[in-house]
Amino acid sequence: MNAGPWMDDVLLLTPGPTPIHPWAQAALGWPMRGHMDPDVFAHNDAIVADLRRLYASEDDAFTSLLAGSGSLGMEAGLANLVEPGERLLVASNGVFGDRMVEMGRRLGAEVHVHRVAPGEAIEPDGLRGAAERVRPAVVALVHGETSTGVLNPVADLAPVVRDVGALWSVDAVTTVGMLDFDMAAWGVDYAYTGSQKCLSAPPGLAPVAVSARAMAHVAARKVPVSTWYADLVGMRGYWSADQGGRQYHHTVPIHLHWATGEAIRAALAEGVSARGERARRVGEAVAAALATVGFAHLVAADVRLPTVLTLTLPDGMDDTAVRAALRAEQRVSLAGGLGSTAGRVWRLGLMGEAARPEPYRRLMAALAVVLPRFGLPGAAELPAAFDAAWADAAPPAPEPVAVGAAAQAAALAAAAAAAR
Repeated sequence: MNAGPWMDDVLLLTPGPTPIHPWAQAALGWPMRGHMDPDVFAHNDAIVADLRRLYASEDDAFTSLLAGSGSLGMEAGLANLVEPGERLLVASNGVFGDRMVEMGRRLGAEVHVHRVAPGEAIEPDGLRGAAERVRPAVVALVHGETSTGVLNPVADLAPVVRDVGALWSVDAVTTVGMLDFDMAAWGVDYAYTGSQKCLSAPPGLAPVAVSARAMAHVAARKVPVSTWYADLVGMRGYWSADQGGRQYHHTVPIHLHWATGEAIRAALAEGVSARGERARRVGEAVAAALATVGFAHLVAADVRLPTVLTLTLPDGMDDTAVRAALRAEQRVSLAGGLGSTAGRVWRLGLMGEAARPEPYRRLMAALAVVLPRFGLPGAAELPAAFDAAWADAAPPAPEPVAVGAAAQAAALAAAAAAAR
């Protein structure tokens, strides 16, 4: 093996990728299969059912894994739902909302933007005014805006989209798998995430859920979907036997399917609400500790995204230099701001396996060493401050469930038997 520095342990506390869940890590060592193998179809069938639970979709929703990152999930949704010349309304309050705008324009849509300042949430009255003026075919927005740490109130926005009769695409990249998501109740037509975010699987897949209404819309398009690779109707033949037998579409990444299926199963076994609660508890302890040296919340409490903690920096602190020192000397990887928040904030990931106290204890110890050199002598007390804040939180966060190779093999065999 050509071992290099990439083999060393680095504490990953970014807003994606996240540390890999033990079940997903073990699945990466499973044997290879062909993409048309019955074992793969059995595993995929379990993923289809689990994704319907994860998204809380209708029973007839189409769920699958796209072979690409969350950005493919975003682009595939727009490419399938919006025909050239149709009106797309994007509600944007950050970098990823703006990415939808760019994608929509490249796909030939008539794009309209309802823009809200970064750090603030999209509100129903504002979206209603824009939707009634534009009368869009599709509305698109981000549930948890990763660039700022804002949680947009999708449940409150649902009546607006329903009243104008538009299809609704929701970016759930930093929410699904960690926060409650109710696709059916909210009337969402297309939702997607990334395997490397809340699920703590390797990057490279976009788990998606599509309503029956949206699938019917895609099937009835006047103009073919611009992307063959991510045409949802084309993919359905591979993912569903309802069309008269499995149809080859493209070679799927088998080991990413193994691992992501296990990561989804782990999320459901722990319970999404429980996962969200530990993210909130760890985030509160981290914010309380870092407040002692001058960090502060960027986002108001009532619209704060629990899975991405966005903190403004202490006055005068050199963002780039501090994060470089942490990475080089302490083997800790953090993310700074994006777009308008670049150089102003840190974005700390609280998704999946990152949302546990031990990684953040390691961060506090690293900061206690590094920050005094940058004019923050009080940082030496950060480990104690974190422990005190964590001790005040209750109840204790659940730990990952251990599972051996035999148990995983039995679970796969059970899934295969159920599929037959």
